[in-house]
Amino acid sequence: MRRSRPFWRLTPAERRVWDAYPSGDWVDLRTGDCRKDDPAEGGRWGRDRTVRAGVLTALLLGAQPPEDGRVAGLRLAGARITGLVNLSDANLTTKLHLLNCHIGGTIALSDATTKGVRFRGCDIHRIRAARCTVDGLFELDSCTVHAGVRLDNAHISGQFRLAGARLFAPRSDSSPSESFKSDPRRPYSDTEQRERGWDQHHWALWAGGLTVDGGAFCRDMRTEGGLRLIGARFNSGLYLQRAVIKGTGSQAVYADHMQASSVECSEGFTAEGTVRMRGARISGVLSFNNAVLGDERRCLHLSHMQVDELILTPASLKGEVNLAYSRIGVLLDNPRAYPGDVRLNGFVFESLRGGTPFAHRLGWVAKDPDGYRPQPYEQLASWYRRIGHDQDARRVLLAKQRARRGTLRLPSRVAGYLLDLAVGYGYRPWLAGAWFALLLAAGTIIFAGHPPAQVGLDERRVFHAFPYTLDLLVPVSVFELRGAWEPVGWTQWVANTLIACGWILATALIAGGTRVLRPSSA
Repeated sequence: MRRSRPFWRLTPAERRVWDAYPSGDWVDLRTGDCRKDDPAEGGRWGRDRTVRAGVLTALLLGAQPPEDGRVAGLRLAGARITGLVNLSDANLTTKLHLLNCHIGGTIALSDATTKGVRFRGCDIHRIRAARCTVDGLFELDSCTVHAGVRLDNAHISGQFRLAGARLFAPRSDSSPSESFKSDPRRPYSDTEQRERGWDQHHWALWAGGLTVDGGAFCRDMRTEGGLRLIGARFNSGLYLQRAVIKGTGSQAVYADHMQASSVECSEGFTAEGTVRMRGARISGVLSFNNAVLGDERRCLHLSHMQVDELILTPASLKGEVNLAYSRIGVLLDNPRAYPGDVRLNGFVFESLRGGTPFAHRLGWVAKDPDGYRPQPYEQLASWYRRIGHDQDARRVLLAKQRARRGTLRLPSRVAGYLLDLAVGYGYRPWLAGAWFALLLAAGTIIFAGHPPAQVGLDERRVFHAFPYTLDLLVPVSVFELRGAWEPVGWTQWVANTLIACGWILATALIAGGTRVLRPSSA
């Protein structure tokens, strides 16, 4: 025998829902007219399409037993649901499926355990499902949620679907119970709370600690407010292709320490605000291919993360990119696409893709706003050596020494200029040979026209300008011609200059060669 209804009166619409629940049949209250069935206009629907939230709650909590041989369930289309759908702390054993409904109140599933929850094409005021457990699918495809979705520390064993959904952050005049107000355990001002991401008024999706075992499909989603996904786990990937995230605060996506098998922010993904994934762990691909990323101060904050493959080829990129202390397996990017600063100190990668010209890659490591950092140069040089491009590796290390020179004091800077001019800090040893040949030729010509005087007259000697100049350039006299011939007049300055240049070239060659042969430079 069926239980008596816990309501004095049921409207015709409610009676249909009540009678259909035990068998799980659909109740469709739509008229067939697209304009009249638009859930956004559901507040105007009449009594014939209105169902009180209390009726639905009573059914889901067991007011009606299932029919023998049937699976009970609440399946309702085209209804106007009034009041608070309060299922917090409940243990629901039947599925909830609403299609094209208008829910003017809040759907509360906090701390609940439920089977699949599906809202498709609905217009909803707010969803609160913190710490809930969903054994199956949680769907909000094509829904509009006006005051945010809260799923912090929830667990969804199936898919999480937000394809085509429109989410809005709660207004600042929302219920105080839902706002992260000042707490004696967190003695921070409102401004400090906003900076730390605790102010819910900037988040359309508040889902820190969310775990999704199936895929999270958020393609074509639109939000007025950011996505807060700190510590979330997406075991089968997060897919945000063509999503448009308009952050009402400084950040569009806040996903520190997120874990995922892959993340697709691609194919027209647009973020107005910072995309922050500091400390994230992604075992597959993190893609920003053809994305539109724009924040004048900091566009991407991807520091301290680990990713198997990072595809950083956005259609538009504005602001700073932070990759500091991250470890990337494969990096596919275009260094010319970075309009602002790039933080690379501590950044480690195993492979580079994309066929980027050397000059553009070299300019990439020099974009750190904090100035000279040795590690990015060494990392890039190591990569070129691994692929057999030793010449490019030496050019990177030479650029490193030139950048370092700007941080030195004047005496060391002058010495650096001389070392660079002489042998390119040891990475261009052929320069020493070029300088030696130039000085040898100049000295030979000068002394051939203005030969020096013989020192000893006890024997007559024949002067040869070439070996004499060579003997002056070599730091240790080889031919013993310096003591046999004495330059006269202004050629004395030429001889002294050649001797000094010989010592400088030898010293620079030894110093540069030592640097090249050091294991740390390899």
